[in-house]
Amino acid sequence: MELKTLLLSLATMPLTRAETVLGVYIFHRHGDRTPKALAPTDLTPLGADEVFQSGSYYRAKYIASDASSRIYGLSNDIAVPTQLSVVSPADSVLQSSALAFLQGIYPPAGTKGVTVLANRSEVQAPLGGYQYIPVSTSSTASSSSNSENSEWLQGGSGCGNAMVSSNNYFLSSEYVSKLDQTRGFYSNLLPVINSTFTASQANFKNAYTIFDYVNVATIHNQTIPSSDLLTNDTLYQMRTLADNHEWNLAYNSSDPIRAIAGATLAAQIVQQLNSTLTGKGKTPVGIQFGAYASFMSFFGLAQLQQVSADFTGVVDYASSIVFELVTNASSVSSTSYPSADDVSVRFYLANGTAAINPPQVYPLFGQSETTLPWTTFASEMNKFAVGDTAAWCQACGNTTGICASAASTSGEGSDGSATATSTTSGNGISLPVAGVIGALVTFVVILGVEGVVYALAGLKLVKKSTLAAGAAAGSGVTGGAAEAGAKA
Repeated sequence: MELKTLLLSLATMPLTRAETVLGVYIFHRHGDRTPKALAPTDLTPLGADEVFQSGSYYRAKYIASDASSRIYGLSNDIAVPTQLSVVSPADSVLQSSALAFLQGIYPPAGTKGVTVLANRSEVQAPLGGYQYIPVSTSSTASSSSNSENSEWLQGGSGCGNAMVSSNNYFLSSEYVSKLDQTRGFYSNLLPVINSTFTASQANFKNAYTIFDYVNVATIHNQTIPSSDLLTNDTLYQMRTLADNHEWNLAYNSSDPIRAIAGATLAAQIVQQLNSTLTGKGKTPVGIQFGAYASFMSFFGLAQLQQVSADFTGVVDYASSIVFELVTNASSVSSTSYPSADDVSVRFYLANGTAAINPPQVYPLFGQSETTLPWTTFASEMNKFAVGDTAAWCQACGNTTGICASAASTSGEGSDGSATATSTTSGNGISLPVAGVIGALVTFVVILGVEGVVYALAGLKLVKKSTLAAGAAAGSGVTGGAAEAGAKA
C-alpha cells in the first residue's frame, strides 16, 4: 500500500521541463601567432591546433549526435552552409583561425560524405571528406581588416570619434603618470628586446607590443637574450601593464564611443540571435573571429568588469565568448517554435582554448541572474549596440566614403517616415553626443598645451592675414605639420 501511494505521488509531481538550445553566437579570438612587432603576422601550427581543439569542444557540446547541449535542428555530421553564419575580417591570422576552428566543429565526413554517381561509382571530397564551410569576409566585422598586423587596433577601426577618444587617453594624467613611473622597468628590458625596440621605444606607450614580443618568445624560442631578466614577477608586471594600456584604449565609461568595436559586436550578436528566432532555427549558429580589442570593448559596455577585474585584461589566444539561446518550452518543432517570451540567453567566457579552459557562465549588465529573458537581454544590448551604417556614421562623426551616402538617407525610413537610432551608454550619454564631447575635449586640451608652449617660448599668435603679408617679403617656404595621432 505504501509503495502504491509513493508511486501515485511521484506520478502527480510536476515534471521539470528539459532545456533546449535553439542557437548560439560564438565570438572567437585567433590562436597563437607570430609577434605584431615583426609584421606581417602568421598563425602558427600551435595556434591552428588551439582553435581546432576549441572547435572540437563546441562540436562535442552543441553539434555531435551525442552532444551534451545539442542545438535544435542542427545537422550533426554533414555541414549545411545555410545553418551557419561565419564571419571574419580580411586578416590572414583571423581567416586562418576560422578555417581551423570550422574543421573542429565539422571534421572530414569520411564515409558519411561519399556520393554515389549515376554510373554507381562512389566519390568522396579530398582529404577524407573535407567539409568546405564558407567564411564571409566582412567590412562590417567588429574587428578591422588586417587588425593582427596593427599595433594599435583602434587606428584601423575607421571610426573618427573613437580614434579621438582613444587618443584622449594619451593626454590623461593617468597615462602620463604610468609612462613616467615605468620608464625604469622598460629600460631594464632593453637587453631582451633591443633587437627590435630602440631605447626611445622601450616605454609604456608600447606596453602591448613589447609584452606580445616577449610572450611569443617565451612560447617559441629555446633561447632568449638576457633571459635571466625575465623573472616571473617581471613577466607578470609586463602582462598587467599591457592589460592596463589596452583596456584604457578600448573602453572608458564616460566616453562610450571608445568602445565602438564592442558596440558593433553587440548589434551583430542581437541580430544573429533574433534571426534564429524569427527564422525558427534556419540559421542557428553564428560565428565571428575577431581581435582582443572587441572582447575588451564589449566587456566594458556589458559591465563585466564589475563581476571580476579579470575582464579588464587581454584574453588569451583562442579565447571565446558564447551567447546561448535557450528555452524550456515543452516542445520545439518547426510548427511549434517558442515565442520570444519563452526564450532566454546565457553568456559564457572561455579564456583560452575551450578544450583546456571550458567556458564559464557570467552575469551581464550588472545583474545577478546568469540566464536572462530574451526581451531583457535584447533591451540591455540595444542600449549600446550600433547596428547599421547610418548609426555607425553618426556615432563616429564620419561623413565621407560610405558615410556620405548614409547621411543622405538616414533621415527617412523605407516608407518615407522619420527614423532615429538612440544608442546610449550606461551613463545616459548617447554615442554620437559622447563622440562630439570627446573631440571637443581633445581640441581644448591641445589648445591649452599649445598656449603653454607659446608662453614658455615667448611666442605670440598672429592673424593669418598678417602672417601672409609678412611672407610675401620672405622666401615663401612653408613647412608641413606632423600628422595628428602619428605614433612615435
